[in-house]
Amino acid sequence: MTIASVLLYPGAGSDRDHSSLLAIEHRLGRRAHVDRIDFPYRREGRRAPDRAPKLMASMRNDLTTVARRRGPVVLGGRSMGGRMASMIAADVDEGGPVVRLAGLVLISYPLHPPGKPDSLRVEHFPSIDVPCLFISGTRDPFGTSDEFARWTPTVGGPVEQVWVEGGRHDVRGADEFIADHVARFVGGLG
Repeated sequence: MTIASVLLYPGAGSDRDHSSLLAIEHRLGRRAHVDRIDFPYRREGRRAPDRAPKLMASMRNDLTTVARRRGPVVLGGRSMGGRMASMIAADVDEGGPVVRLAGLVLISYPLHPPGKPDSLRVEHFPSIDVPCLFISGTRDPFGTSDEFARWTPTVGGPVEQVWVEGGRHDVRGADEFIADHVARFVGGLG
């Protein structure tokens, strides 16, 4: 199977031109059509993210456009972008299964807000039934390796976890490392 489309979304404080997303697009080259997509609040010039329902509705709209292309789709992004992608894959918004969804790429997935490990964002994990690649920093305050080890096995599909040694939530300086792992993961979905 050749992946036709990879849709990537930024975190709450960034935009489609985040260096990690650019590196992934460059690394995938001609192997897939990569769309780096801003959420509506960014396109409107606002800094504060919209609530999850509006963010997911925006993703659904983007997926409708991509559905015109042939072939499988990989959905994902950084932090909030990855979280929203995982919620779409789990059909949290009840918009129905994503047609031809082949996998999820979740960079710096926010398991919980910093300092609030009891406010977990994992309730939808069992409803995800596609392969998932989680890439996180070993010093990310949004989720420790022990927390990921506890919660990623609840995902319904196969999970791979990659760690950026010493990386925090921004995983600064690891763009090529991240892009290489994403390219390998996407290539392995075929």
